[in-house]
Order: sequence, then C-alpha cells, then structure tokens
Amino acid sequence: MAVTQETVTQERTGPRTRPGGPRVDSSLLLVLALLLVLLAQSPLRRALAAPVLQSWLTVFVAVVVQALPFLVFGVLLSAALAVFVPPSFFARALPGRTALAVPVAGAAGAVLPGCECASVPVAGALVRRGVTPAAALAFLLSAPAINPVVLTATAVAFSGEPRMVLARFVAGLLAACVMGWLWQRLGRADWLRLPARDSYDGRSRGAAFWGSVRHDVMHAGGFLVVGAAAAATLKAVVPEDWLRVAADHPVVSVLALAVLAVLLSICSEADAFVAASLTQFSLTARLAFLVVGPMVDLKLFAMQAGTFGRAFALRFAPATFAVAVTVSVLTGAVLL
Repeated sequence: MAVTQETVTQERTGPRTRPGGPRVDSSLLLVLALLLVLLAQSPLRRALAAPVLQSWLTVFVAVVVQALPFLVFGVLLSAALAVFVPPSFFARALPGRTALAVPVAGAAGAVLPGCECASVPVAGALVRRGVTPAAALAFLLSAPAINPVVLTATAVAFSGEPRMVLARFVAGLLAACVMGWLWQRLGRADWLRLPARDSYDGRSRGAAFWGSVRHDVMHAGGFLVVGAAAAATLKAVVPEDWLRVAADHPVVSVLALAVLAVLLSICSEADAFVAASLTQFSLTARLAFLVVGPMVDLKLFAMQAGTFGRAFALRFAPATFAVAVTVSVLTGAVLL
C-alpha cells in the first residue's frame, strides 16, 4: 500500500482537527470557571470572611466605583477633543508664550467637573492636538484639585473652616503652575511618550469618536484597576496607630498625611470628607492631604505611566509630590 504524504504528516503530528470536533471556546471556559467556583465555595467563603480581605475588597471597590464614572467622563471629553475640535482652536485659546499658557491652562482646569482619572486622558488629548506639554500638565494637575465639584465638597466638609476652600484653591493652582513651569524649563521631549493610536483616516467622525473611546477606556481602565488594587493592599496592612503618633509632630504630620493621600488614592470629590474626619491633625497637614491626593496617588501614577510612559511618571510624580507639599505648607502658613 502506498504511503502518501498526508499519511506521513498525520503520523507525525496526529490527526487533523475536523470542523465538527470538540472546541474550547469562551462559553466552555465560563462553564468550567463556574464549576470551579461552586466546588471551592466553602474555602472561598472562609477567605472572604477574613477581616483583612473584607477591608481590601471594600477599599478596592470604593476606589474603582468612585473613579470609574469620572474616568469615562474624561475619556468622552478626550475623544471629543481629539475628533471634533480642530487643532487650530488650542493655538488660538492659549497664549503663544509657554510661560503664560501654563497659568491659563491651570485656571482652565477649574471648570472641569472631574477627578484625576478624567484629567489624564484629557491631558493626553491636549498634547496630541498640539498643546505645549507644560500647559497640558498644568491642566492635568489643576483640574482634579480645584474644579467646582471639589471646592463645593470641601466647603461642605469644612463648613466650620471656610478658609480651607480658599487655601485649597490657591495651593492647588499654584502647585499646578509651578510644575508646568518646571517642565517648561527642565523637561525633555524623550521623557514624555504618548501611546500609539489607531489611525481613523477615512472614517466618519462618529466612528473615530467611538474608536477613540474604546481605546482609552481599555487602556486607562486597566491601569486604574492596578492602582486601585495597590491602594487597597496598602490600606489593609497599614496600622491606624501610626496616624495618632504622627499627628503629635508638625513636620511629621504633614508628611504623614501627604504619604497617606498617595496610598489611599481617594477620588478628589470625596477626599475632603476624609480629611475633615482627621481632626487630630492640623489644618495645614490636612491641606497637604487635599493638595497631594489629586496630583499624586497610586492609581494616578499607574495611569500616567500608561499614558505618558514610565520615564515620565518616575520623574514627574516625585517632583509633583515635593512641590505640592511645599506649596501646601507655605499656603497653610499664610491662609490658615
């Protein structure tokens, strides 16, 4: 009997899979996953009942739920800027000199009702549309720190201390402008890299808009989850007694609340109520908490690294932290 090439191939590699043969698809994987959950429900129930895990889940869900609506809002605004607004608009809206464009962009951040998750994709869109990076970064920092929603929440949380609203506005705007000017003077183009974007040439504006939305939601949303998981992990293991010890020392209390703001990664629309509850700390220390949090936290660092590159985030985040703390102390000394 003649041995054909097909017979030799089947002996070496096995029989070919026929179209009607068994396949592994997403439905089968979902069924297998559900079966595993059912079989392991008792160990899972015991694990979920642990106080540490419950605390972790609470913080993780809270950070994601607080930030996700504003992330979506920022993505929608970013897509609208990229698709519907001509690049020439930004050249006309901002002063030609970068030194003047920075405070104008910082002041423009006061009109965006969103948090830090919204500001990252918007700032990325501004840079892609030709805005100087120094001005876009000033907008990135000021938008979540001094927008009307944040200031209103601060006024409600600190109803007995109206000076806190003015102090937060001044410190947030000043820190954003200082970082913009520092980037203008010291920043390098190779430190800031935007993610590759799909080309929407030849598509309608509607198709380009939704394509941009899908890209940014998947890109920024993944880093939001990573940052939220890191914040929840740190929140679950940091002892609360450390706060009481730190509050007794003025310098340590400012640094402690600044670091706490980074670790907790609370949405800027909610952080005023947390700061108001920390009554053992001075107003200046709580101001540092309110200024640092919207500018430097774990989820924001992860999103900045994903949007602008790790080289940018590793330089920009520490510098922003130092500037925000310094400006908070100086503003607190004058206004509080």
